[in-house]
Formats: sequence, C-alpha cells, structure tokens
Amino acid sequence: MSYPRVELDCAKIHFNTQLLIDKLTLKGISVTPVTKSCLGHPIIANTLINAGATMLADSRVNNIKRMRDAGITVPTLLIRSPMLSQIESVVAYCDISLNTEIAVMRKLSEAALRCHRIHQVIIMVELGDLREGVMPGNLVHLVKDVIKLPNIKLKGIGANLTCRYGVEPDDINMQLLSDLAEQIEITFSLKLDIISGGNSGSINWALAYQGQTRINHLRLGEAVFLGLVPKNQPQISGLSSTAITLTAEVIESSQKPSYPWGNRGVNAFGETASLQNRGQVNQAILALGRQDVCVDGLHPPSGMTIASSCSDHLMVETADQILAVGETVTFGLAYSAFLSAMTSEFVDKIYQ
Repeated sequence: MSYPRVELDCAKIHFNTQLLIDKLTLKGISVTPVTKSCLGHPIIANTLINAGATMLADSRVNNIKRMRDAGITVPTLLIRSPMLSQIESVVAYCDISLNTEIAVMRKLSEAALRCHRIHQVIIMVELGDLREGVMPGNLVHLVKDVIKLPNIKLKGIGANLTCRYGVEPDDINMQLLSDLAEQIEITFSLKLDIISGGNSGSINWALAYQGQTRINHLRLGEAVFLGLVPKNQPQISGLSSTAITLTAEVIESSQKPSYPWGNRGVNAFGETASLQNRGQVNQAILALGRQDVCVDGLHPPSGMTIASSCSDHLMVETADQILAVGETVTFGLAYSAFLSAMTSEFVDKIYQ
C-alpha cells in the first residue's frame, strides 16, 4: 500500500448526490454535478449518473473527453468559457458551454457548422463576484447577436457567485437573474431552458427561498463530494462529509524544541512565521507537502495540529501521543485540498 493516497467512498458520493437531487427537485431545481475535482474519472461519472444525474459538468475539455472515451453519454456542460485554441474540441465533446464573449461564440458557431452539430450556450451574467459574466445592462445586446449565429442554440443564462470575493446568493441577485431571464424571453419571443443560479454556495439559498423564482439549475461539486458549502454558511443537513480522505505516512518522529535557533530569514516560500517558544513538543514529519496538496485545506484528526509545511514535508504536533515511523495519519479535506491532491500525480487515488 502506497502513500500519500486519497480514498474516495463512492457509496457516500452516491448518497450525497441522490440526497441533493431529491432536495432540490422539490424546489424545481435540477442538479448538474461537477467532475473537475476527480478529473472526469469514469468511476465517479458513473456513480453520479447512477445517483440520478442527467448531465455532468467540468471546466476542462480533456476531462470531458476522458468521460466520452469511457462511454459516458449523458449531456456534458463545460463550465469555463471556451478557449479559442480549443474550439474544435469543445464542439466535439461538450454539448453545452458557459460563455461571455461573442468572439468565442462566433468561433463555436463556425466549428459547429463544419461538423454539422448544434452547440448550446449558456450566457453568464455578472452579479457582483467579479469573475466571469456579462454586465446585466449588456445582456440583451449580446443575446441579439447570439441568436443569429448558425448552429448555436441559446440554452439559458447563469451566474457564478462565492468563488472570487465570496459574494453570496441572496434574494436580490437571484431575483435580478430571474428578471433578466424574463426580459430575454419577452424581448426575443423564446424560451430559456436553464437559469443556472450558481454552485454549492447557492444551495442554502435555494432550499430556504419561499417565493417565485426562475432559478432552475445548480452546478454542484463541493457539496456532492465533501458534503460542504462555502464557509460562513450552515452545513446541509444529512450529507456525508467523510466521502473523501487523505492518508500520509510518518517518516520521522521525535521530541524537538518548538522554537528555531540561529539567524532567521524567510523560508523556501518567502514566508516569515510568527512563533512562540512552547518548549519541547512531540513532532512528526509526514511524507506530504505543498507539491502534493493545499495544506491549508487539511483537517487533522483530534489531538493533532499542523505546525508547518514545505514542498515535501508536513510537520505535525501531537498533544500526548507520539507517532511511530511508518504509522499513517488520515486527514479530512476542504475543497482546496481535495482539488489539489486529486490533481497531483504523487498522490494515489483509490476508488472504493
């Protein structure tokens, strides 16, 4: 058995997916799981489909191609604006893509024409988090141009929140998205199939909202895999938060001073730590580092703290227990740690 390793409990992922689909269906909202954290692995894709997913989303065309090559046939949604350098692949492997730029959608139209396909687009609207999105006042003008493009179908509009600045969905910004959908439909005499209200950060708003809304779609990753929503929001009742774990091996264990000696400069990452002298501590070093995982997203077991990290070493301290060389430690993961560990070639992935 090799370490470090991420273990993915497919039964718990299935449970989370099914529960979220059931809860949100009652609110008239469909769920599209996001597979980017698992790099489009076919085992995960099939787990999500078996749990009731009728569409899968990813931000990387290569991940979507991986699912297609494995025989996954459900519709696929590219959730990052297409790069001009990947237009042909986007049309070949993705049924729908999120878009903001008319220049990109023109190229999608040309590529779709060449291969005799219809490519669907969801136009993203800026609602304050200042990531991707057309300013609301420019949406009608953009739609006017988009609906003229051959082999392009306007599937809907959407928004992204909580990612860059943590702007949360609320009654005001979700109502604006609903109003814009109504305006587009009335202005152009068409029907939008998808009004996508965001990611896992929108779940609690969606479940709590009691009024009328056009929001009928969410793109969910963190909640599906980790049972979590962004910080400062209530956790979703009933979801499993232990579907994903990371285990690393102890390579050194001893009692050491808590305070360094000698002339100090910055560390290998240009950082200067603020330290207190706490005397002797039980320190263990794990074969895990910043090249493997976003250390800030690791949740150590009770009685253990993460003291520091560098490229290849994770220093932990234990209150009473002295860890043995060769012993393993299992961590819970925040989304940042999950995403980075799954991307690292140095971390084994076990699907069970």
